Amino acid sequence: MSGDASGALTADACAPGLFRGDLAELLRLAGPVVVSRLGVMTMGLTDAVVVGRYSAIQLGYQALGWSLVSVVIVTAMGLLGGVQVMASRAIGEERPKEAGAVLRRGLVYAFWIGLVSTMTLVIWGPTVLRVSGISRALAAGASGPMIVLALSLPVYCLSVAAGSWMEGLGRPRPVMVCMGLANIVNLVVNLILVPGRFGAPAMGAQGASWATFASRVFLTLAILIYVARLPDARALGVFDKPLRDRAREVEQRRIGYGNGASSFFEVGAFSAMTFIAGALGALTVAVYTVVLNVVSIVFMVPLGLATATAVLVGRAYGARKPAALNRAAFVGLSVTMLFGLLAVATVWPAARLIALGYTSDRATIAMAVAGLALACLFLIPDALQVVTAQCLRARGDIVVPTFTHLASYMLVMVPVAWFLAIRLNWRISGIVTAIIAASFLSAGLLLGRFWMLARRD
Repeated sequence: MSGDASGALTADACAPGLFRGDLAELLRLAGPVVVSRLGVMTMGLTDAVVVGRYSAIQLGYQALGWSLVSVVIVTAMGLLGGVQVMASRAIGEERPKEAGAVLRRGLVYAFWIGLVSTMTLVIWGPTVLRVSGISRALAAGASGPMIVLALSLPVYCLSVAAGSWMEGLGRPRPVMVCMGLANIVNLVVNLILVPGRFGAPAMGAQGASWATFASRVFLTLAILIYVARLPDARALGVFDKPLRDRAREVEQRRIGYGNGASSFFEVGAFSAMTFIAGALGALTVAVYTVVLNVVSIVFMVPLGLATATAVLVGRAYGARKPAALNRAAFVGLSVTMLFGLLAVATVWPAARLIALGYTSDRATIAMAVAGLALACLFLIPDALQVVTAQCLRARGDIVVPTFTHLASYMLVMVPVAWFLAIRLNWRISGIVTAIIAASFLSAGLLLGRFWMLARRD
């Protein structure tokens, strides 16, 4: 990169006023993005709580169904990661029409990615569950909820593309509002279909999946309608068929490939942990579901910070301003570190109260409390690694984050978890210990890579 006189953090670039400006912009962007990401997790939390209160067995079905869907859906979302990065670069380059081209390409990609994802899960999902090592009863119970969730993926991918585009433009608030309304839809349908009310049959975990389906349809329609009604939609090229620009098309897909591969490795590894827990019995699956759900909710804040930081980094990259790029990354990582400390100070002492919110079963509560306390050890490195990875992608470094996630989660976390949880019989403690090791490894490698590139700038 070039553009600043020296390409380094000059004294002027390090002025306190510039840091304060970046912090203010980061928080302005991150607030709605974090709320949106929490909204995604709130849907899962709502499903888990409503289903868990209805039946612990149904909660296990839901968790196992989600374990496969989550791999596919997060991979699909990762493949669409180029939308947010390229939109923010277009704004940094002061080329608004290019932003519209990014959206139109993203919507086409989203449709095909969602369709292929649905077909893959419907055709192969039940078979994977049957041969995964869990009992036949668990596999059969999880297949129905999984298929319903799979059917929602084409429409949901469209909402991901449109929402990422709005965030890339620096306009995350409307996405937040749409997500909040979608959560209301999800809650209402859950309360009707899971226990069976107003004449509807009690559907348990499958009812929760239909609630998610309904909320995703609403979310997609709401965001697309908002985009179409933007006052500057025409100025942004939303309705214009973009001219072919193979270099930008390839770059948008390339970012998506790297992001999607990273997401696949990370989420695939965490889903493998669900099957490791399943090999230890339904109780361990329920406990792991509680622990994973809580830490995933916490993770939504760093994920939102990662998106906001990447928008600022992407703008600076598009404007060819490496000093501003490094400064934005430093601000984002600093805020992430502070949040991680706050999360640990909150979850650790409140572990029992959190577990009570999920279940009233004493054995599940006791195991969940221990698992949550141990999980606090990876909250900070896990937060730092996702923000750093997004910063690297926003500045065009795609390969290193992908291979870092492959090494940390697939090659380290999964085998270590199997050895500790099953061979040494550490059970849930073994699974969480493996996550701790992988999080520190990923954070260390990615931070080292960004530091090296910052020095080169």
